[in-house]
Amino acid sequence: MNTSAKAVRFDDNIMWVELSDGRTLGIPLAWFPRLLHAKPEQRQKYELSITGIHWDELDEDISVAGLLAGRGDATRTSKVAA
Repeated sequence: MNTSAKAVRFDDNIMWVELSDGRTLGIPLAWFPRLLHAKPEQRQKYELSITGIHWDELDEDISVAGLLAGRGDATRTSKVAA
């Protein structure tokens, strides 16, 4: 896939992901509990890669392919940040 994330921003309920092909995705934070429960400062500490978005402090990785496919958090653990 040639599409990558080039910017990420947040409002109270949505993660907005700007893609390299010009599209912007609005993703409900409820799809990603670690991000939903994170502090705003933690959400801003992300790294972009060719395949997705990574939050080291939150142990969260989101692929652009997964977002485009409409997939949310695929984990079934209780590792959600409090």
